[in-house]
Amino acid sequence: MTSILSWNVNGIRAASQKGLFEWMSASGADAICLQETKADPSQLTKDFFEIAAPGGGVYRPYWSSAKRRGYSGVVVYAKQEPRSLSLLGVAEFDDEGRYLEADMGDYVLISAYFPNSQDAGARIDYKIRYCDAVLDRMDKLVAAKRSIVLCGDYNIAHEPIDLAHPKANEGNPGYLPEERAWMGKFLGAGYADSFRRFHPGETGQYSWWSYRMRAREKNVGWRIDYCCVNEAFWPAVRAASIQNAVLGSDHCPVAIELAL
Repeated sequence: MTSILSWNVNGIRAASQKGLFEWMSASGADAICLQETKADPSQLTKDFFEIAAPGGGVYRPYWSSAKRRGYSGVVVYAKQEPRSLSLLGVAEFDDEGRYLEADMGDYVLISAYFPNSQDAGARIDYKIRYCDAVLDRMDKLVAAKRSIVLCGDYNIAHEPIDLAHPKANEGNPGYLPEERAWMGKFLGAGYADSFRRFHPGETGQYSWWSYRMRAREKNVGWRIDYCCVNEAFWPAVRAASIQNAVLGSDHCPVAIELAL
């Protein structure tokens, strides 16, 4: 079995002070995708570069950082060295450290941090351009007979079931019509939302909560973090879950298990 975890840590340095490394070491995962790292590797101490993994191995990081310090950024921590690493290849997104692709042999693992469309949809055009660029890249990989696991913070709650108060949030970023339509297009193009496949109709399952109004304590949240795979790879998926008891960020980790 291959276990993959994904987590928007809202600052890897802050998360490291809240048990991130201990959680990683105890996770049993083969690879861990983190988003919103808010750090360039040059800013980090050596303890970020070799983290003890179960069974005596180590997790080593592979980074895509934003040009702007303290902003965005993704990383893949893996026990196995990837065969190759790739960015999205579009400067406006790679400059913000929003995508990293790791060829793990049997599959291609992607850590992605989708943009926030911001208040009044101020960045919705940028968001949809990014979404379309990611879909185009996934289609190219699938056409090349590759299996993909697209992990990350999509910043989209797809259906009313995916957030606590859908009606009240219809005009808010993350639940705009354009975003929800794109998610439908993506899934309809031959990709599977692993959690929802295993838990159809299940309510109250969220991966992000506002820091305000004791939202997490009340479970007033949104499911905006996903592990998606292409349909041809779906038979290899054995489980998908949300680890909503894990603290240390305004998001919680999401997980996928593969029969590899």
